[in-house]
Amino acid sequence: MKLHFEPDLDYQHTAIEAVCDLFRGQEINRTEFTVTRRPDGGAQGELGLVENERGIGNRLTLLDDEIIGNLKDIQLRNGLSPSAGLTSGDFTVEMETGTGKTYVYLRTIFELNKRFGFTKFVIVVPSVAIKEGVYKTLQITEEHFKGLYSGQPFDYFLYDSAKLGQVRNFATSPTIQIMVVTVGAINKKDVNNLYKDSEKTGGDAPIDLIRATRPVIIVDEPQSVDGGLEGRGKQALGEMHPLCTLRYSATHVDKHHMVYRLDAVDAYDRKLVKQIEIASLEVEGGHNKAYLRFVSASNARGTVTAKVEVDRAVGNAVRRDVITVQDGFDLEDETGRAIYKGCRIGEIRVAGDDSLLEVKTEGSESFLRVGEAIGDVDDNAIKRLMIRRTIHEHLEKEKRLAPLGIKVLSLFFIDAVEHYRSYDADGNAVKGKYATIFEEEYRRAAKHPDFASLFEEVDVISDAEEVHDGYFSIDKNKRWTDTAENNQANRDNAERAYNLIMKDKEKLLSFDTKLKFIFSHSALKEGWDNPNVFQICALREIGTERERRQTIGRGLRLCVNQKGERLRGFEVNTLTVIATESYEAFAENLQKEIEADTGIRFGIVEKHQFAIIPIQKEDGTTAMLGFDESAAIYDWLKGEGFIDSKGKVQDKLRMAIKDGTLTLPAPHAAHLPQVQEILRKIAGRLEIKNADDRKQVRVRKEIYHSAEFQALWDRIKHKTTYRVHFDNAKLIADCARAIAEGAPISKARVTIRKADLAIGQGGVLATETSTSGPVTIEEGDIVLPDVLTDLQDRTQLTRRSLVTILTESGRLNDFKRNPQAFIEQAAELINRAKRLALVDGIKYQRVGDDDFYAQELFEQDELIGYLKNMLEDTKKSVFEHVIYDSGGVERTFAEQLEKNDAVKVYAKLPSWFKVPTPLGGYNPDWAVLVQIEGQERLYFVVETKGSLFADDLRDQEAAKIACGAAHFQALAIDQDPARYVKATKLDDVIDHA
Repeated sequence: MKLHFEPDLDYQHTAIEAVCDLFRGQEINRTEFTVTRRPDGGAQGELGLVENERGIGNRLTLLDDEIIGNLKDIQLRNGLSPSAGLTSGDFTVEMETGTGKTYVYLRTIFELNKRFGFTKFVIVVPSVAIKEGVYKTLQITEEHFKGLYSGQPFDYFLYDSAKLGQVRNFATSPTIQIMVVTVGAINKKDVNNLYKDSEKTGGDAPIDLIRATRPVIIVDEPQSVDGGLEGRGKQALGEMHPLCTLRYSATHVDKHHMVYRLDAVDAYDRKLVKQIEIASLEVEGGHNKAYLRFVSASNARGTVTAKVEVDRAVGNAVRRDVITVQDGFDLEDETGRAIYKGCRIGEIRVAGDDSLLEVKTEGSESFLRVGEAIGDVDDNAIKRLMIRRTIHEHLEKEKRLAPLGIKVLSLFFIDAVEHYRSYDADGNAVKGKYATIFEEEYRRAAKHPDFASLFEEVDVISDAEEVHDGYFSIDKNKRWTDTAENNQANRDNAERAYNLIMKDKEKLLSFDTKLKFIFSHSALKEGWDNPNVFQICALREIGTERERRQTIGRGLRLCVNQKGERLRGFEVNTLTVIATESYEAFAENLQKEIEADTGIRFGIVEKHQFAIIPIQKEDGTTAMLGFDESAAIYDWLKGEGFIDSKGKVQDKLRMAIKDGTLTLPAPHAAHLPQVQEILRKIAGRLEIKNADDRKQVRVRKEIYHSAEFQALWDRIKHKTTYRVHFDNAKLIADCARAIAEGAPISKARVTIRKADLAIGQGGVLATETSTSGPVTIEEGDIVLPDVLTDLQDRTQLTRRSLVTILTESGRLNDFKRNPQAFIEQAAELINRAKRLALVDGIKYQRVGDDDFYAQELFEQDELIGYLKNMLEDTKKSVFEHVIYDSGGVERTFAEQLEKNDAVKVYAKLPSWFKVPTPLGGYNPDWAVLVQIEGQERLYFVVETKGSLFADDLRDQEAAKIACGAAHFQALAIDQDPARYVKATKLDDVIDHA
């Protein structure tokens, strides 16, 4: 198979033009010329090439003022903030992963040669992976570029300190020369051969030959090349005396003179990358061990802390939360759970991703790296479910995409090579646990009726072994190994792996190759991606702050078919990430990574945001609105309160966009549609309550001061106290019966929730699309907690009573199955039975004539509500408007009160009007005065519910209503007392009359 490259993608052309136009006005090398050598070393020729005593080099004839003028023009048309001046020869191109960054800068080389005659180019990369990736791209695009540029000859090579003769040829050849080098080969003067005199380069140091050519340096992933605080990589780039440095990445740290930007939001919006969806495995009910996961460590102002995830007691439930701890912290105190008894935090070592945390338990200690955990459910069972889900996702897509000629690939990132393959004493390869699990689950899936069509005439036994393989660093003994590229030996190990990976890139896309499932450790980071990766399964913990972007980056490219042609559209291109992080957390953390990596500020308007809006000039030509006019619109939005001083979108702007009421001042009114479209994307899709819809509700004086309302209020205003009597034996029996009839207690379970991620200027939004059925999972050896002490703390019953309840319930085996879930459910059922027992024996008594709710509270307590929950301009209510809780029953009841002639006055009782109950304060709904046939007055307190049957109400709600009835019964000692009734409509109240 040959990959087909599309030469006419508009966004790639724009990126190429952005760089080439920096040199607009540079003299063009139009003719062939004779090279002469002058003893004084002076320059010859007036065009784009010059020869000196060491070779042929690039030449720049533009002045700085001309370049800065070109730069500002480019920034204006690309909607970028303009640079104040030319502070260096560095220029930045930002392109999201998967949009063809390598292709763009390689084609830029040919355009710079065609337009200005530049011939010397050095591509500097941070790692062996990217070096091999660039070299592979040069190989597979060679024919393509020669076709586009009339067979223009060019040479490319990987810098090798053992082959320095290539550097001399680089310096002296008149054709396009492309040298690819890792920063590790050039950033140490004391050890790199680049800086030492060599006979292979005619006695010169290779660096001197490179300097003399004034190369155009292209830096791939400069944030990894520059070299952090010490900046050794950046210094090494300067040592080459470049004509200019072009910096290409999706995640720039330093944005020197930005000329083009295609960020994550643009790429997603234009569907230049795959749609992303998350399949999140979440454990429910697995809180029976002292769980702790090490998240991160930091040293702020001399205080060393760690963030850890633990299971905390929150009310009567257990919640998995991240907390901050220090050396010596007692986790039993921090979590409020006895299961952490004797568990303390020990030494915390801060070292980024290599940080270490000591956790001390009784008689032992554990050392955790970032992302590692103790006390979790069976890790192998979780990994098996993840592999199973990945295989199912893969086969589902294969059914759909194989008929379109698309080979589906899946990628597993694992935590250690030995878990996929290890070696016995004789050096023979042995399958690791992941390889074994994969083959078992693959054969299992092959029997599934949904996938039967994919396995016709296939030997599943051998097929399961042939469809998966690993890509790992390879040591000298040809064994796979974990490694980092931190020394030459490890770089050599990595290079052996990458040679294999890159050579196989096209083969993997062909149906002729059985391999479809790829396992890797550190090998597949920046520099390797395959357009047909549709599933990425993170079998290792996603830990570092850049790891989500890095992980999905391996599968973002749009897929290709068997002809090597790229296919577009989200209906074909969807990347599924299988992870243990909830999709909400994944989306939130991905947004943080994008903000940190790219500088995108979601929900923030920038001053230059509108500069790219096209305008029609008087002569009929089209131009851009420009930075100054854009800044004027920005200042107006800020002055009107649509954005704050930092550009953050305010609710006022969201409402104006939603209602279509946004306007602009006269000079910019013509640009309103384009401005509104830009702002709509930035504002996001947040649903808000309109603050302007809030309204203060006042008392209606004529009702408030009326004799009718005074009479109604006098009948309901008095306060009561209550006493409770209950039967202890009956309570114990009720508790035992409630537990016996309670919901089944299951073991810990895993549920997979699936969500689509949408990356927009308002942020990363996750929308749930499906949820799987739960799968039971083992937690391993569980130490049973002291159930009696735990329940005693939660219910305040005696141990004797609890022993009787648990024994008579017959459910103690459930306690062994899932102790935490059993304790939570038993405590809730006992407390519910207690509440109902209290209500059954409750007696209310009126306190006295002087203890009541004063009528003046109606005027003193401000009542505020939203218009959408308000019946306005009522005539019989004590308030001018009625605020209701439910738009169904309560609004309908209020409308009926207004329309029915029998109703004289009524009040929606304010929240401060409460009846005391053992379950907390109870706030009845309505007080109503009804006059029957113009004669008899009847007074009611009404509770409106969707159902009149107690069985349909929640236990606590029904119990409170029962207390309310008892309270008003205690007040019924005077003539014509208020009656307490439940109603779904006004007719129910009238029936009581």
